[in-house]
Amino acid sequence: MTALDLSPDALAKVTAEIAATAAEYDRTGDLPWAGIEVAHRAGLLTATVGTRYGGPGAGPRDTARILTAIGEGDASVGLLAANSLNTHAAQAAFGTWPVAAYEDLLRRSQEGPALVNAIRAEPELGAPARGGLPKTTAVRNGDGWLLNGRKAYATGGTGLAYHVVWAVEPETQRVGHLIVPGDLPGITWIPTWDHLGLRASNTHDVVYQDVQLPADAFCEIPRQSDGSYRDPAAAAGPGSFGHPALYVGVARAARSAFAAYARERVPAALGKPIAQTERIQSVAGEIDLQIVQAETLLHGALLRLEAGDTSILPELSAIKVAIGRSVIAAAQTAVAALGNPGLSRHQPLERHLRDALCIRVHPPQEDAVLLAAGRRVLGV
Repeated sequence: MTALDLSPDALAKVTAEIAATAAEYDRTGDLPWAGIEVAHRAGLLTATVGTRYGGPGAGPRDTARILTAIGEGDASVGLLAANSLNTHAAQAAFGTWPVAAYEDLLRRSQEGPALVNAIRAEPELGAPARGGLPKTTAVRNGDGWLLNGRKAYATGGTGLAYHVVWAVEPETQRVGHLIVPGDLPGITWIPTWDHLGLRASNTHDVVYQDVQLPADAFCEIPRQSDGSYRDPAAAAGPGSFGHPALYVGVARAARSAFAAYARERVPAALGKPIAQTERIQSVAGEIDLQIVQAETLLHGALLRLEAGDTSILPELSAIKVAIGRSVIAAAQTAVAALGNPGLSRHQPLERHLRDALCIRVHPPQEDAVLLAAGRRVLGV
């Protein structure tokens, strides 16, 4: 594994290199391979590989710093990186992957970027965190499994080395994930992604038709003590802050873009950069306040978890929502203050706002979080 350098200077260099191609990938919608390669060369895509596998074993706070830096460069690269880092972190903690499959993923990661993602949502069901069981099935077939079904919002598209596919075994109603190499026969991608933000993330639909897998490919998700199934993403947990971290990076990018424009813009009637006016200085302060708030919530929560403070666990979902609100507020404030230039595709701010808005789609979502928090407060 590449030696990790997580110094501020090293992360800033990664941010700048990834940012150099972000606008072009946003326009084309192609997978942002240039940015992915930058993250790979810096060893960031495998930062959470466990020490028992020869990896750096980066913890949640270092992971958050990595994803903030990548997200500041390009939110789509940040999302692809977050999904891969989350997978490696889960394997380090729980070791559920088949030995041969994980060894293969690590081998591919040595040779180049090897992206991996949990493929869970479905066109009819929607997000699993909302409840329900998948239609995607894993059926016994001799010594292995046959995988069939259609998934939606499968970030990474054809760039994925491995899929972690949420499915049900019809006969027993066992629910679990199947570890699926991305190059197997029977996998077909449907180009459905045409989104407001994260345009280069290639979050397309994918169809699995009689994909043959070995017997150890199925990793069961345990049910609750009462026998019911509750999706793990229904509430935020200690490992849930990778996605918020990358969007903090998006807010930081919006702050930088606002400041650069304000220093360069000299209206004829003013005769000096608008950065020298109290109005723009106050707006910059408001943007900074929102980012400071988001970063403090993010790292404060992770520090409390690191210290073993379990009292914060019921609050994690609300903290994710609060970070999201601050991220969006920072980007919206920057765009609103500049008027037309803030909405122009000749400036990066509109892209940062589009990307920032995507923080809302990651589970658990705000309405569900507020309902659960309200019931907890009221004791009902």
